[in-house]
Amino acid sequence: MIQGTGSNVGKSMIVAGLIRACVKRGINVRPFKPQNMSNNAAVTEDGGEIGRAQALQALAAGVAPHTDMNPILLKPQSATGAQVIVQGQIAGHQEASAFGKSKASLMPAVLQSFNRLARTCDLIIVEGAGSPAETNLRAGDIANMGFATQAGVPVILMGDIDRGGVIAQIVGTQAVLDAADRAMIKGFSVNKFRGDRSLFDAGRDDIARRTGWPSLGVIPWFQDAHRLPAEDVMDLPARARSGGSGCVIAVPRLPRISNTDDLDPLAAEPGVDLRLIMPGTPLPADADLVLMVGSKATIADLAAFRAEGWDIDLAAHIRRGGRVLGLCGGYQMLGKRIADPHGIEGPPCEVEGLGHLDVETVMAPVKHLSVKSGTHPGTGTPVSGYEIHLGETTGPDCVRAWLDIDGRPEGAAGRNGQVQGCYMHGLFGSDLFRSAYLAPMGVQSTLDFSGGVENTLDALAAHVESYMDVDLLLSLAADV
Repeated sequence: MIQGTGSNVGKSMIVAGLIRACVKRGINVRPFKPQNMSNNAAVTEDGGEIGRAQALQALAAGVAPHTDMNPILLKPQSATGAQVIVQGQIAGHQEASAFGKSKASLMPAVLQSFNRLARTCDLIIVEGAGSPAETNLRAGDIANMGFATQAGVPVILMGDIDRGGVIAQIVGTQAVLDAADRAMIKGFSVNKFRGDRSLFDAGRDDIARRTGWPSLGVIPWFQDAHRLPAEDVMDLPARARSGGSGCVIAVPRLPRISNTDDLDPLAAEPGVDLRLIMPGTPLPADADLVLMVGSKATIADLAAFRAEGWDIDLAAHIRRGGRVLGLCGGYQMLGKRIADPHGIEGPPCEVEGLGHLDVETVMAPVKHLSVKSGTHPGTGTPVSGYEIHLGETTGPDCVRAWLDIDGRPEGAAGRNGQVQGCYMHGLFGSDLFRSAYLAPMGVQSTLDFSGGVENTLDALAAHVESYMDVDLLLSLAADV
């Protein structure tokens, strides 16, 4: 199990690299994360949802994502509350304080998924969440040491030298853990080093002397990390700024933005200038396309959209002839009305949409979770992706279905085709569709996105093999 001294130390990426490295050694390996918190989910073939980081790790392992790889997923819907997903399915909504008191009751489901997964492979590499040093969260913990001690899984503690104070990070974590938790840690590593690694030899040795743990390596910054799909919305601003020049695609950054994986292939396009528009900033007048992606709370995010004045900017963009594409929650916002009679997103209500598509959405308790494929009739290209949404959308503009998915019409378009929407996520990962869709905006795409991700995973595996003692890590693995 790879645990971190804090959030964003690079656990997800290093686990993916270790998994691909083990695959290259001929080991049958699987990823596992007991508890994740993210609105960027992936749909699994067994009809559930998991964190996108575990889907990437499954790709590194060369297997299909499964709900057992991430049995508990928390999807924030407000500043203090989240939807709780257990083994891929909605189990309810809880405020953070209530979840803290009840999380221990989820350990049986976590262990059930872990043990079931263990029967399918030779090795599991587990990713922790946050840090075990958060001792205020230790009671009832299922994400870090609570899981490790229950399942008997040895731990490697990873620190982040890029943010500074890595010696204190690792030594301090040991200092605050109780004896039983300290005993689970079998070694440490340091991630995100820049420059001459030999300059940190004395620091590495000092950590080993103070903790008694062996070092599994000081890992340099992986320069191609941006080529892998972003784990969460927090990674998006840097990705957007790294876009190319040319076609301007503007993405409003709403408070509860979700399922943003369509942005990764667009950010990788040399001919695309992908801009994540932050609150307080108008939608750019030079945008060729305004892309409105998913939301975990459509009605609340629609109110935030209006509060920013983006509704006025969007109307001006359309008057200038600009294109608009709404995906899932963005599609719902573009319609004339959104009704939530069951109070799924809050108190029962009905709100006026942006009115750029002649459709209406009614929220319903049944969640649509499925992997899909089909065609985009406008370009005749194949598409693949997934649906993950609550609500049904109908109306006159649905006659101009934007997609043909598994033989049924999906989505809608305005009379002149300028404004479009659908429930499919992951569309832009389909190379032929992306190339054809961007061509009228002046983009000549030759990008093999999925091939690039595979190549980057191979490079990450080589990086990990070069700078981590993988042999030592495998020797520490327990037979559980």
